[in-house]
Amino acid sequence: MAALNLITFADAAGSRAGVLLSGGRVLDLAVAMPPARDMLAVIDGGAAMLAALRALAANPPAHALLPLASVALQAPIPQPRRNVFCVGRNYMDHVAEGDRTRGITNSEVPKYPQFFTKAADCVIAPGAKVPTHEGVTKWLDYEVELVAIIGTAGRDIPKEKALEHVYGWTIGNDVTGRDLQRRHGQWFKGKSLDRSCPLGPVIVPAADLSAADLAIGLKINGEQRQASRTSKMIFDVPEIIHQLSAGFTLLPGDVIMTGTPEGVGYAMQPPQTLKAGDVMELTIEGIGTLTNTISD
Repeated sequence: MAALNLITFADAAGSRAGVLLSGGRVLDLAVAMPPARDMLAVIDGGAAMLAALRALAANPPAHALLPLASVALQAPIPQPRRNVFCVGRNYMDHVAEGDRTRGITNSEVPKYPQFFTKAADCVIAPGAKVPTHEGVTKWLDYEVELVAIIGTAGRDIPKEKALEHVYGWTIGNDVTGRDLQRRHGQWFKGKSLDRSCPLGPVIVPAADLSAADLAIGLKINGEQRQASRTSKMIFDVPEIIHQLSAGFTLLPGDVIMTGTPEGVGYAMQPPQTLKAGDVMELTIEGIGTLTNTISD
């Protein structure tokens, strides 16, 4: 069974949900299945709607097909967006490289996930420009991350049932002002610059892909900077959801960014900051590639 690639796209008729098909075709769900007009409606439709979408994708009606070249991909979760939750320091080699920049040689494994948020309005589409924020930060950096999309609401979710609450997977880039991150202590400011959270290009349903051990990487202008596997997370996705949902209700459409591996720019020798014109290509096995460019 081929994986579904769910997208949000826009054209002159507005923004809506679709399925990315082979041959550069888009199945317009507003036409083919009006109840699935936007991604939150698709998520709310659960397994029954996924089954219907699979049937449509296998035999798409001609009148609901559009050429991909005629539309613009949007971030998969549309406005009004849900929460964007993040996990810091969740790959041990990334913990170690960050500690080295502070002169710490004996890194300790975090005992609990380190949660923070990005402002939801930071989310932008595949291909959209990320500003340099010159004058605000001198240390703009990148972070490739596996992103879990919550499909079923829950609180106090047991670890063994956590994946039942995941609708699907996408790719996120936690663009960060490192100097702001350190200056303010709490990471929200450095992580919530305008247009600092590219997401996409697709959502792959959890039923179609196990994210336990996927290749994850990032290139800057074609140079490989990050290369790891999701199996190297300190806290895996079930543990993240279990801990995050303790006393707190996760809702459909919530986005959970699960941390980044080693290879970030500020930890390189010498450090490498993002500059105008830099092209960021983030790839996760089974999901695809998310590409965005830094602009003035």
